[in-house]
Amino acid sequence: MNKTIKPNYNKLHDWEFYGSYLMTEYEQSIEEGLDIASYKEVFEAVSKLPKDEIKKQLSDALFEVVKNAPTVEGYPYNEPSDLPGIFALRKPYEYEKTPIDPDKLEEKIHGAWMGRICGCLLGKTVEGIRTNELIPFLTESGNYPMHRYIYKSDITEETLKKYKFDFVNTCYADEVDGMPVDDDTNYVVLAQKLVEKYGRDFTSWDVSRAWLADQRKDAYCTAERVAFCNFVNGYEPPVSAVYQNPFREWIGAQIRGDYFGYINPGDPQTAADMAFRDASISHIKNGIYGEMFAAAMIACAAETNNIKDVILGGLAQVPATSRLYRDVMLVINDYDSGVSKEDCFAHIHEAYDEYTEHGWCHTNSNAMIVAAALLYGEGDYGKSICMSVETGFDTDCNGATVGSVLGMMLGIDGIDAYWKDPIRDTLYTSIFGVGTVKISERVKMTMKHVKL
Repeated sequence: MNKTIKPNYNKLHDWEFYGSYLMTEYEQSIEEGLDIASYKEVFEAVSKLPKDEIKKQLSDALFEVVKNAPTVEGYPYNEPSDLPGIFALRKPYEYEKTPIDPDKLEEKIHGAWMGRICGCLLGKTVEGIRTNELIPFLTESGNYPMHRYIYKSDITEETLKKYKFDFVNTCYADEVDGMPVDDDTNYVVLAQKLVEKYGRDFTSWDVSRAWLADQRKDAYCTAERVAFCNFVNGYEPPVSAVYQNPFREWIGAQIRGDYFGYINPGDPQTAADMAFRDASISHIKNGIYGEMFAAAMIACAAETNNIKDVILGGLAQVPATSRLYRDVMLVINDYDSGVSKEDCFAHIHEAYDEYTEHGWCHTNSNAMIVAAALLYGEGDYGKSICMSVETGFDTDCNGATVGSVLGMMLGIDGIDAYWKDPIRDTLYTSIFGVGTVKISERVKMTMKHVKL
């Protein structure tokens, strides 16, 4: 009998095999300021090996290099991953606030839910496309600058032949009977279920248990998939975010914080605190800050209609010494300096490469798009979500976040019926024991969790 028992690594999804993303790990580590540049050729060589036991062992050794690497001398950013450390490095921001009218709060929260869902649907149709195909396609279909949903009727035989993007296996607003299952919307319902079960004082451990109980593994992507597998293997938060996780600053956490903004209107600090407890199970540093930023912005949007105040109010909950703070401020400075919308978005494309997975899916590139769409959209819901989608990168995530912020600010009546009609008050989820829900009913449940 052969007593050597090994898994079939080729049967593992690449997200679950650390060695499949060694060059992402290298790039991530360099951006963090880790002193591993002398190992670049080793990372490159091991990354080219077949997916087998030898590659696993060598990848494990490289993880030890990353784990124990010192920070390079003169690294200009200070980016803690613990809440006291994060809060200690904030730069306060004060703005004029309008007292929240309790009688109108439900309309705002309904707007936030619907705004997120419609923005997500807009971007979901082209999730994964790059702008070298997105812009020509939108132009040919009479939808550039983008101003409406993409329809199945926009797709011709010529479209299918011309573009590499898969226009067959996607969803279209003229074919849906509600919002299809999507991780961006699943996470809002998951957060609601979490608060319903554990209360507002839930812990990161509670979040990890909820993840294991509420969805199958395949519902989680990149950093979330790594964290899920780490939970199964006994790694507890926050170690679950660190162990062999090359996606630790990707956008996955930034799309999970909305509900914590919904239930803390006018209280961005508490929204950010809750977002931290959620984010830190799967992310570190800027990955955590992205979720805190999004949750805090939504909380601010409940009490001001000033877009810039909303963005700066969100930034006030993350370290001013971080790359995320730097990047979002670059967008704000462009806007304040009179830089055109086109040039501002071009600057984002110059800073982050949409043609690499790391650049396309990083928290910071997408947070910059969210900020730019909010600023240049000037409070117009449709204009803003379209702007966030037509520039590429993670289209459904950015449409959802922009939609959530503006939905909270404008309320349900501030979103034109055109965007809401395909949704039909229906949200499909893949969450165990939840399935399909009525959005209006989820809004009512949200109101139970609100603390003014």
